Amino acid sequence: MATSCYLDKDESGEGVNETMFRGMIGSLLYLTASRPDIMQSVCVCARYQANPKESHLIAVKRILKYLKGTTSFGLWYPSDASLSLIGYSDADYGGCKIDRKSTSGTCHFLGCSLVSWHSKKQACVALSTTEAEYIAAGNCCAQILWMKQQLEDFDIFLDHIPLKCDNTSAINLTKNPIMHSRTKHIEIRHHFLRDHIQKGDCQIEYIDTIHQLADIFTKALPKDRFYELRRELGVLDMS
Repeated sequence: MATSCYLDKDESGEGVNETMFRGMIGSLLYLTASRPDIMQSVCVCARYQANPKESHLIAVKRILKYLKGTTSFGLWYPSDASLSLIGYSDADYGGCKIDRKSTSGTCHFLGCSLVSWHSKKQACVALSTTEAEYIAAGNCCAQILWMKQQLEDFDIFLDHIPLKCDNTSAINLTKNPIMHSRTKHIEIRHHFLRDHIQKGDCQIEYIDTIHQLADIFTKALPKDRFYELRRELGVLDMS
């Protein structure tokens, strides 16, 4: 998706066949199980299935054109990967043009292999970048806990699992037990992140934006940046 593309309801636009549009979105959503590089753009287009317009169809066709040129690409899983778990969380503050809700993006690596990824618009409007990043980190922590339990079934026990975040204010909220006025409006369900960090299930760490791999799941990126993150995620040309 181009960085200059800002999709909205486009109420004055020309309508398209809903059945055809939903079928295209359904096929693309199925494909995101093996192509994380299209996750963000497909999820954005999927928001307009109720009343699709010509502008939405153009965005979907762009994704299909990209896929046609990258049919030989896929996820690479090396056989000698270590059994260490790491998570990345990021958020695009107020990225939705319609309701100004933020988009959470998370991904998880088992060794150097990408095993889980997520891109979803947040349920509530964040009043600051700190809140948006904190909510995204909470979603990432929930996925880490689920994967940790699954690994325990194979006698693999992990603690203090790293969770990479590029917002220092969100990191400080998990470490400071004193409630500040800026955090009172954050829903209580998101504060379980702090509890699990205190229990030692995971530990949140700072990572600069350049090395934040979850950035590709939150917004459209320039071509060079997109290609760099695609390679870091392990989406390679198998030919």
